Amino acid sequence: MNLDQTKQRMESSLEALRKEFSGLRTGRASVNLLDSVHVEAYGSSSPINQVGTVNAPEPRLLTVQVWDSGLVKSVEKAIRDAGLGLNPQPDGTLIRIPLPELSQERRQELVKIAGKYTEQAKVSVRNVRREALDAVKKEKLSEDQSKVLNEKIQKLTDEFTKKIDDLFDVKEKEITHV
Repeated sequence: MNLDQTKQRMESSLEALRKEFSGLRTGRASVNLLDSVHVEAYGSSSPINQVGTVNAPEPRLLTVQVWDSGLVKSVEKAIRDAGLGLNPQPDGTLIRIPLPELSQERRQELVKIAGKYTEQAKVSVRNVRREALDAVKKEKLSEDQSKVLNEKIQKLTDEFTKKIDDLFDVKEKEITHV
């Protein structure tokens, strides 16, 4: 039973949540908003940052400088079809993406999505806890040793659950801040 490995796996759940949150729009332009966009390029699907440079020159504008002029249409289509509610506007090899103002309804929807991501992260941490507790049961340890390890695992779980909740609180304020 390796506590460091358990902590590392819980940390990766937290990191996955951070990544999910970075893609949620908060009303301010963030280059991470397009992380989930994949472009059909050269016969395969590539992340947008492998076909162009994403920038946020203004608080309500993203730009993508496409490196290959032949991919502008593909990048534009990928952004439009990504389900982010964005309307890309090509200008040569530069694509401007104005970010519309978020309505109150959309903000509430984004908070719900953030809540869903938060719950997934908590489930992931609990699964790591369960696997760690199972590993402790399988080892030939005294009752006291098992109890100490189980308490350490629970403490780690509580610590990461709190970090997840704190991340959600910050993201919720970011989304609802008008």
